[in-house]
Amino acid sequence: MNRYRDDPAAIRALVRDDAVHRDVYIDAGIFHLEMQRLWARTWIYVGHTSQVPNPGDYITCDLAAEPVLMIRQADQSVRVLRNRCAHKGAKIVADWSGNAGRFLRCPYHNWSYRTDGSIAAIPLRQGYEGTGLNQSEAAQGLRPVATEIYRGFVFARLSKDGPDLRAYFGESLSSIDYMVDRSPEGEMEIAGGVLRYMHDSNWKMFVENLNDSMHPMAAHESSAGAAKELWRDQPADAPKPMAIEQLVPFVSNYDFFDKMGERVFDNGHSYSGVNFSIHSAYAAVPDYEAAMIRTYGEARANDILGTVRHNTVYYPSLTIKGAIQTIRVVRPIAVDRTLIESWSFRLKGAPDIFFKRNITYTRLINSPMSVVGHDDQHCYRLLQEGLAAGSNEWVNLQRNYRPEERGTHDLTTNGLSEIPMRNQFRAWANLMSVA
Repeated sequence: MNRYRDDPAAIRALVRDDAVHRDVYIDAGIFHLEMQRLWARTWIYVGHTSQVPNPGDYITCDLAAEPVLMIRQADQSVRVLRNRCAHKGAKIVADWSGNAGRFLRCPYHNWSYRTDGSIAAIPLRQGYEGTGLNQSEAAQGLRPVATEIYRGFVFARLSKDGPDLRAYFGESLSSIDYMVDRSPEGEMEIAGGVLRYMHDSNWKMFVENLNDSMHPMAAHESSAGAAKELWRDQPADAPKPMAIEQLVPFVSNYDFFDKMGERVFDNGHSYSGVNFSIHSAYAAVPDYEAAMIRTYGEARANDILGTVRHNTVYYPSLTIKGAIQTIRVVRPIAVDRTLIESWSFRLKGAPDIFFKRNITYTRLINSPMSVVGHDDQHCYRLLQEGLAAGSNEWVNLQRNYRPEERGTHDLTTNGLSEIPMRNQFRAWANLMSVA
């Protein structure tokens, strides 16, 4: 029995202005309500249009624990459909990706569908004569999912009701703009495949950590700290190997991360790196910068290249690193299991060094092979296990709390504030307390 299902007041009581109850991380009933009320009602990242370049190309994933597929149509539009046969309910496609040609066919009884989801053929259809099939739910075929595309990023919402995409994400969409505009051609494409890895922890722990600037000095001392120590005796002007360039900033001091700055928006979105970030000191590429100036003009090019935000969180499912052209996608599995996907982009018209920098960063920081990511995974698991201790049922989020931050729709603060987490839980409580 889910004790929170019919009690909005009990759900709201889990979130204080400056703390949250441990049940938001460890209660299985809360997790199931999150899938229905939060993940189904918000815009969730599905994929990028570059993953389905040709008619019939598709990718699959789960949204709010429900299987869907994203597929390119003959008219070049992209649709998201529920990956469930209208007959007996089998998944239509089981592969991560592929090409369906002109039709999708159920592997169980051969019901076939056009790529828009409508029924194309039913074996022995005469057997349904006089049964009312045409008026049944099955006659509707593969149900479409509300879909919006922003600069190639495909988002879907399972619920029929809710804000449009631009209203939901608001000004935070500027991070996608800055990311895409780093291409001299104004376009990116997914390249290099995907790295998937499982976290034995609640999905919110990962999302909160993305803009938690207090943890690197402690959590990453053994990994990035070792790289810093390795490079300590090198001359200040010595060219840094790419791995050193990317690892060492993770163990910058508290003052560095505080001055980076945080910005939060309505609906739980945020980014760190308002003023600068760990990506600010990468080596310049003069020919690329000249190409950017030719495309955008000097003022806009300098603005794009000078905007080096660390993590932008599109709550709840997507985080992007525009300065390094990588994204991570959150796919919740259970209350204590979360699948994380790491994807890399190639900037069209940019030198190969940017893609090399991108995949090096992903391997070092955001992959199952990562020396930094394992620090985080270890901490997430300690959090998941530690919350079972019964002496204190509340998780503290008081650092730099100010009462006036409530009701503020767009706020910039110091980088070590816990406001991104508080902001996420205000959005969480608003969505979760509506049946």
